[in-house]
Amino acid sequence: MKKLLLLGTFAFGMLLSFGQDKKPASPHDTVSNKDMSITYGRPYKKDRVIFGKLVPFNEVWRTGADQATQITFAKDGTFAGKSVKAGTYTLFTIPTETDWTIILNSQLGQWGAFGYEKVKDKNVLEAKVSSKKLSSVVEQFTITTASKALVLAWDQTEVSIPVKF
Repeated sequence: MKKLLLLGTFAFGMLLSFGQDKKPASPHDTVSNKDMSITYGRPYKKDRVIFGKLVPFNEVWRTGADQATQITFAKDGTFAGKSVKAGTYTLFTIPTETDWTIILNSQLGQWGAFGYEKVKDKNVLEAKVSSKKLSSVVEQFTITTASKALVLAWDQTEVSIPVKF
């Protein structure tokens, strides 16, 4: 009986240690400039239809992979044409074929958008921006900071979110 208990404890410990070394399926990245910093998961297209299928239209998306994307503003400014206070927020989006709703939410540490309905009352900003179709494919979801915009690009879609500080 002692051997069986010892063997069970050892097996359980091994399972726990294997789980801790597992890397996320998508790499994670942080992009920043002097006024903002964005940390997000970067999924690949992998011959999939992205918008309208993998990322359904008219549904809240975590705007990346794994944990919901976080954005930090170093000072007060405007984001998507609306006022935003300095601080850290979760960035969600609702894509459609022609425009996206941009959402900043004050609840941090969210996994994906699965619990969004429970925290949507903590939205601090919602705004619509246009999307555009690209002539070439962006294989890996990418967020970049331009001089006056935050740019999201994946597959053949690009969204430019105006930013001012």
